Amino acid sequence: MDFQPTEDQRDLRAGVRDLLAGRYGREALRASVDTGAAVDRGLWRELGEAGFFALRLPEADGGVGLGLPEAVLVFEEAGRALVPGPLVATHLAAGVVPGAAAGTTVVTAFDLGDGLVAYLGEAEAVLGASGMPAGSPVRSADPLTPLHRVTSYGDSSAYRSEGALLTAALQVGSALRTVELAVRYAGEREQFGQPIGAFQAVKHLCAQMLVRAEVARTAVYAAAVTAAVPAAVTAAVTAECAVGDAEIAAAKLLADEAAVGNARDCLQVHGGMGFTWEADVHLHLKRAWVRAQQWCTAAEAEELLAAELLGSAP
Repeated sequence: MDFQPTEDQRDLRAGVRDLLAGRYGREALRASVDTGAAVDRGLWRELGEAGFFALRLPEADGGVGLGLPEAVLVFEEAGRALVPGPLVATHLAAGVVPGAAAGTTVVTAFDLGDGLVAYLGEAEAVLGASGMPAGSPVRSADPLTPLHRVTSYGDSSAYRSEGALLTAALQVGSALRTVELAVRYAGEREQFGQPIGAFQAVKHLCAQMLVRAEVARTAVYAAAVTAAVPAAVTAAVTAECAVGDAEIAAAKLLADEAAVGNARDCLQVHGGMGFTWEADVHLHLKRAWVRAQQWCTAAEAEELLAAELLGSAP
Protein backbone atom coordinates (compact mmCIF):
# COMPACT_ATOMS: atom_id res chain seq x y z
CA MET A 1 0.00 0.00 0.00
CA ASP A 2 1.41 3.41 -1.03
CA PHE A 3 1.05 6.13 1.61
CA GLN A 4 2.71 8.84 -0.50
CA PRO A 5 0.43 11.68 -1.68
CA THR A 6 -0.53 11.51 -5.33
CA GLU A 7 0.21 14.33 -7.75
CA ASP A 8 -3.37 15.59 -7.42
CA GLN A 9 -3.09 15.56 -3.63
CA ARG A 10 0.18 17.45 -3.73
CA ASP A 11 -1.42 20.02 -6.06
CA LEU A 12 -4.33 20.36 -3.65
CA ARG A 13 -1.98 20.96 -0.73
CA ALA A 14 0.03 23.51 -2.70
CA GLY A 15 -3.13 25.31 -3.77
CA VAL A 16 -4.38 25.60 -0.19
CA ARG A 17 -0.96 26.83 0.97
CA ASP A 18 -0.96 29.53 -1.71
CA LEU A 19 -4.52 30.54 -0.83
CA LEU A 20 -3.73 30.88 2.86
CA ALA A 21 -0.41 32.61 2.24
CA GLY A 22 -2.18 35.25 0.18
CA ARG A 23 -5.24 35.60 2.38
CA TYR A 24 -3.98 34.80 5.88
CA GLY A 25 -0.27 35.47 6.02
CA ARG A 26 1.69 36.71 9.00
CA GLU A 27 0.33 40.26 8.79
CA ALA A 28 -3.24 38.99 8.88
CA LEU A 29 -2.40 36.65 11.76
CA ARG A 30 -0.87 39.45 13.81
CA ALA A 31 -3.81 41.73 12.98
CA SER A 32 -6.16 39.07 14.31
CA VAL A 33 -4.14 38.85 17.52
CA ASP A 34 -4.10 42.63 17.94
CA THR A 35 -7.85 43.02 17.36
CA GLY A 36 -8.93 39.77 18.99
CA ALA A 37 -10.87 38.78 15.86
CA ALA A 38 -11.09 35.01 16.36
CA VAL A 39 -13.14 34.42 13.20
CA ASP A 40 -12.65 36.39 9.99
CA ARG A 41 -16.04 36.13 8.27
CA GLY A 42 -14.60 37.15 4.93
CA LEU A 43 -11.93 34.45 5.12
CA TRP A 44 -14.55 31.94 6.28
CA ARG A 45 -16.66 32.60 3.17
CA GLU A 46 -13.59 32.40 0.94
CA LEU A 47 -12.70 29.04 2.44
CA GLY A 48 -16.25 27.93 1.76
CA GLU A 49 -16.04 29.08 -1.85
CA ALA A 50 -12.75 27.21 -2.23
CA GLY A 51 -14.40 23.98 -1.04
CA PHE A 52 -12.59 23.77 2.30
CA PHE A 53 -15.70 22.85 4.27
CA ALA A 54 -17.45 20.90 1.50
CA LEU A 55 -14.35 18.94 0.56
CA ARG A 56 -15.86 15.55 1.50
CA LEU A 57 -19.44 16.23 0.50
CA PRO A 58 -20.54 14.25 -2.58
CA GLU A 59 -20.56 16.24 -5.79
CA ALA A 60 -24.28 15.53 -6.14
CA ASP A 61 -24.79 17.49 -2.90
CA GLY A 62 -22.69 20.42 -4.05
CA GLY A 63 -19.42 19.22 -2.53
CA VAL A 64 -16.00 18.44 -3.92
CA GLY A 65 -16.33 14.68 -3.49
CA LEU A 66 -12.89 13.98 -2.03
CA GLY A 67 -12.00 11.83 0.98
CA LEU A 68 -10.42 11.89 4.40
CA PRO A 69 -6.79 11.76 3.13
CA GLU A 70 -7.37 14.95 1.13
CA ALA A 71 -9.03 16.61 4.10
CA VAL A 72 -5.99 15.81 6.25
CA LEU A 73 -3.68 17.50 3.74
CA VAL A 74 -5.89 20.60 3.68
CA PHE A 75 -6.12 20.83 7.45
CA GLU A 76 -2.37 20.40 7.76
CA GLU A 77 -1.95 23.60 5.77
CA ALA A 78 -4.51 25.41 7.93
CA GLY A 79 -2.57 24.36 11.02
CA ARG A 80 0.66 25.57 9.48
CA ALA A 81 -0.90 29.01 8.91
CA LEU A 82 -2.52 29.09 12.38
CA VAL A 83 -5.91 29.88 10.89
CA PRO A 84 -8.24 30.48 13.86
CA GLY A 85 -11.85 29.44 14.20
CA PRO A 86 -13.78 26.17 14.52
CA LEU A 87 -12.50 24.76 11.23
CA VAL A 88 -13.02 21.13 12.21
CA ALA A 89 -16.57 21.56 13.51
CA THR A 90 -17.70 23.59 10.50
CA HIS A 91 -16.16 21.03 8.14
CA LEU A 92 -17.94 18.20 9.95
CA ALA A 93 -21.20 20.18 9.83
CA ALA A 94 -21.13 20.49 6.03
CA GLY A 95 -24.29 18.86 4.71
CA VAL A 96 -25.76 18.80 8.24
CA VAL A 97 -26.02 22.47 9.21
CA PRO A 98 -27.29 24.87 6.51
CA GLY A 99 -24.59 27.29 5.38
CA ALA A 100 -21.68 25.36 6.87
CA ALA A 101 -20.46 23.99 3.54
CA ALA A 102 -20.52 27.44 1.94
CA GLY A 103 -18.78 29.10 4.87
CA THR A 104 -21.72 31.41 5.57
CA THR A 105 -22.40 29.71 8.90
CA VAL A 106 -19.83 29.22 11.64
CA VAL A 107 -20.34 25.99 13.56
CA THR A 108 -18.58 24.97 16.76
CA ALA A 109 -18.77 21.72 18.73
CA PHE A 110 -18.67 20.18 22.19
CA ASP A 111 -15.09 19.09 21.61
CA LEU A 112 -13.62 20.19 24.94
CA GLY A 113 -14.15 18.76 28.40
CA ASP A 114 -14.96 20.57 31.65
CA GLY A 115 -18.06 22.16 30.16
CA LEU A 116 -16.05 24.39 27.81
CA VAL A 117 -16.95 25.34 24.25
CA ALA A 118 -14.61 27.22 21.91
CA TYR A 119 -15.86 30.04 19.66
CA LEU A 120 -19.36 29.97 21.14
CA GLY A 121 -19.70 33.73 20.77
CA GLU A 122 -18.70 33.60 17.09
CA ALA A 123 -20.85 30.63 16.06
CA GLU A 124 -24.43 30.31 14.86
CA ALA A 125 -24.72 26.60 15.64
CA VAL A 126 -23.20 23.89 17.79
CA LEU A 127 -22.66 20.50 16.18
CA GLY A 128 -24.89 17.89 17.77
CA ALA A 129 -27.10 20.42 19.58
CA SER A 130 -30.58 21.64 18.75
CA GLY A 131 -29.88 25.17 19.95
CA MET A 132 -27.22 27.50 21.27
CA PRO A 133 -26.37 26.88 24.94
CA ALA A 134 -25.87 29.75 27.34
CA GLY A 135 -22.33 30.32 28.49
CA SER A 136 -19.98 32.65 30.32
CA PRO A 137 -16.56 33.69 28.97
CA VAL A 138 -13.49 31.93 30.33
CA ARG A 139 -9.93 33.14 29.85
CA SER A 140 -8.12 31.08 27.23
CA ALA A 141 -4.41 30.36 26.85
CA ASP A 142 -4.70 31.11 23.14
CA PRO A 143 -5.73 34.70 22.32
CA LEU A 144 -7.48 33.47 19.16
CA THR A 145 -9.43 30.61 20.78
CA PRO A 146 -12.09 32.25 22.98
CA LEU A 147 -13.74 29.86 25.43
CA HIS A 148 -17.12 29.79 27.15
CA ARG A 149 -18.24 27.63 30.03
CA VAL A 150 -21.73 26.38 29.21
CA THR A 151 -24.57 25.38 31.52
CA SER A 152 -25.71 22.52 29.28
CA TYR A 153 -23.25 20.27 27.47
CA GLY A 154 -24.41 18.39 24.37
CA ASP A 155 -23.17 15.23 22.70
CA SER A 156 -20.74 15.37 19.79
CA SER A 157 -19.38 11.85 20.20
CA ALA A 158 -20.76 10.87 16.81
CA TYR A 159 -18.09 13.05 15.20
CA ARG A 160 -15.15 12.36 17.48
CA SER A 161 -13.20 10.02 15.20
CA GLU A 162 -13.05 12.48 12.35
CA GLY A 163 -12.72 15.44 14.68
CA ALA A 164 -9.71 13.90 16.41
CA LEU A 165 -7.99 13.07 13.12
CA LEU A 166 -8.55 16.49 11.55
CA THR A 167 -7.36 18.21 14.73
CA ALA A 168 -4.28 15.98 14.61
CA ALA A 169 -3.67 17.24 11.07
CA LEU A 170 -3.83 20.83 12.33
CA GLN A 171 -1.27 19.93 14.99
CA VAL A 172 1.03 18.37 12.40
CA GLY A 173 0.89 21.54 10.32
CA SER A 174 1.87 23.60 13.34
CA ALA A 175 4.67 21.18 14.25
CA LEU A 176 6.14 21.39 10.74
CA ARG A 177 5.89 25.17 10.72
CA THR A 178 7.80 25.52 13.99
CA VAL A 179 10.57 23.37 12.49
CA GLU A 180 10.81 25.90 9.66
CA LEU A 181 10.83 28.83 12.09
CA ALA A 182 13.54 27.27 14.24
CA VAL A 183 15.81 26.36 11.32
CA ARG A 184 15.43 29.81 9.76
CA TYR A 185 16.23 31.62 13.00
CA ALA A 186 19.17 29.30 13.69
CA GLY A 187 20.61 30.27 10.31
CA GLU A 188 20.13 34.00 10.86
CA ARG A 189 21.06 34.55 14.51
CA GLU A 190 24.78 34.78 15.10
CA GLN A 191 26.85 34.24 18.21
CA PHE A 192 30.66 34.20 18.47
CA GLY A 193 30.92 35.11 14.81
CA GLN A 194 28.81 32.29 13.37
CA PRO A 195 25.13 31.28 13.06
CA ILE A 196 23.85 29.49 16.16
CA GLY A 197 22.74 26.68 13.83
CA ALA A 198 26.40 25.70 13.56
CA PHE A 199 26.45 24.68 17.22
CA GLN A 200 25.84 20.99 17.88
CA ALA A 201 23.24 21.55 20.60
CA VAL A 202 21.06 23.63 18.27
CA LYS A 203 21.54 21.16 15.41
CA HIS A 204 20.36 18.31 17.62
CA LEU A 205 17.35 20.30 18.81
CA CYS A 206 16.24 21.07 15.24
CA ALA A 207 16.83 17.47 14.16
CA GLN A 208 14.70 16.18 17.03
CA MET A 209 11.93 18.60 16.02
CA LEU A 210 11.97 17.32 12.45
CA VAL A 211 11.86 13.68 13.52
CA ARG A 212 8.99 14.39 15.92
CA ALA A 213 6.97 16.18 13.24
CA GLU A 214 7.57 13.59 10.52
CA VAL A 215 6.64 10.67 12.79
CA ALA A 216 3.40 12.42 13.66
CA ARG A 217 2.69 13.27 10.03
CA THR A 218 3.23 9.64 9.01
CA ALA A 219 0.83 8.44 11.71
CA VAL A 220 -1.84 10.96 10.67
CA TYR A 221 -1.52 10.09 6.98
CA ALA A 222 -1.68 6.37 7.72
CA ALA A 223 -4.76 6.79 9.91
CA ALA A 224 -6.47 8.83 7.21
CA VAL A 225 -5.78 6.20 4.55
CA THR A 226 -6.58 3.10 6.58
CA ALA A 227 -9.42 4.22 8.86
CA ALA A 228 -12.89 3.61 7.43
CA VAL A 229 -14.61 6.29 9.49
CA PRO A 230 -18.25 7.03 8.58
CA ALA A 231 -19.66 10.56 8.75
CA ALA A 232 -21.40 9.84 12.04
CA VAL A 233 -20.02 7.08 14.22
CA THR A 234 -22.65 5.61 16.49
CA ALA A 235 -21.39 2.21 17.56
CA ALA A 236 -17.59 2.00 17.53
CA VAL A 237 -17.02 4.40 20.40
CA THR A 238 -15.65 4.09 23.89
CA ALA A 239 -17.14 5.58 27.02
CA GLU A 240 -14.19 7.87 27.65
CA CYS A 241 -12.58 8.84 24.36
CA ALA A 242 -15.07 7.82 21.69
CA VAL A 243 -12.35 8.03 19.05
CA GLY A 244 -13.45 4.86 17.31
CA ASP A 245 -10.14 3.16 16.54
CA ALA A 246 -6.63 2.94 17.91
CA GLU A 247 -4.96 4.31 14.77
CA ILE A 248 -6.66 7.68 15.09
CA ALA A 249 -6.02 7.80 18.84
CA ALA A 250 -2.32 7.12 18.24
CA ALA A 251 -2.18 9.76 15.50
CA LYS A 252 -3.76 12.37 17.75
CA LEU A 253 -1.42 11.50 20.61
CA LEU A 254 1.69 11.79 18.43
CA ALA A 255 0.46 14.97 16.75
CA ASP A 256 -0.26 16.66 20.08
CA GLU A 257 3.18 15.74 21.37
CA ALA A 258 4.80 17.01 18.17
CA ALA A 259 2.94 20.33 18.15
CA VAL A 260 3.57 21.11 21.82
CA GLY A 261 7.11 19.72 21.92
CA ASN A 262 8.19 21.46 18.73
CA ALA A 263 6.76 24.80 19.82
CA ARG A 264 8.68 24.52 23.09
CA ASP A 265 11.92 23.61 21.30
CA CYS A 266 11.38 26.36 18.72
CA LEU A 267 11.05 28.81 21.58
CA GLN A 268 14.29 27.43 23.03
CA VAL A 269 16.11 27.98 19.73
CA HIS A 270 14.84 31.58 19.64
CA GLY A 271 16.09 32.17 23.19
CA GLY A 272 14.91 35.43 24.75
CA MET A 273 13.40 36.52 21.43
CA GLY A 274 11.01 33.58 21.57
CA PHE A 275 9.38 34.87 24.76
CA THR A 276 8.40 38.22 23.25
CA TRP A 277 4.88 39.03 22.11
CA GLU A 278 6.16 40.02 18.67
CA ALA A 279 7.43 36.51 17.90
CA ASP A 280 4.94 33.96 16.53
CA VAL A 281 6.37 31.04 18.48
CA HIS A 282 4.15 31.55 21.52
CA LEU A 283 1.05 31.52 19.29
CA HIS A 284 1.91 28.04 18.04
CA LEU A 285 2.50 26.82 21.59
CA LYS A 286 -0.73 28.25 22.95
CA ARG A 287 -2.80 26.91 20.06
CA ALA A 288 -1.17 23.49 20.43
CA TRP A 289 -2.09 23.43 24.13
CA VAL A 290 -5.75 24.08 23.33
CA ARG A 291 -5.93 21.59 20.46
CA ALA A 292 -4.39 18.92 22.65
CA GLN A 293 -7.57 19.10 24.76
CA GLN A 294 -9.96 18.90 21.81
CA TRP A 295 -11.81 15.77 20.67
CA CYS A 296 -9.41 13.36 22.39
CA THR A 297 -6.85 14.14 25.08
CA ALA A 298 -3.57 12.34 25.63
CA ALA A 299 -4.94 10.54 28.68
CA GLU A 300 -7.98 9.33 26.77
CA ALA A 301 -5.89 8.18 23.81
CA GLU A 302 -3.50 6.32 26.08
CA GLU A 303 -6.40 4.53 27.78
CA LEU A 304 -7.82 3.49 24.41
CA LEU A 305 -4.45 2.27 23.16
CA ALA A 306 -3.83 0.36 26.37
CA ALA A 307 -7.23 -1.31 26.09
CA GLU A 308 -6.47 -2.21 22.49
CA LEU A 309 -3.12 -3.75 23.42
CA LEU A 310 -4.56 -5.67 26.35
CA GLY A 311 -7.41 -6.92 24.20
CA SER A 312 -5.03 -8.27 21.58
CA ALA A 313 -2.64 -9.82 24.08
CA PRO A 314 -2.51 -13.64 24.04
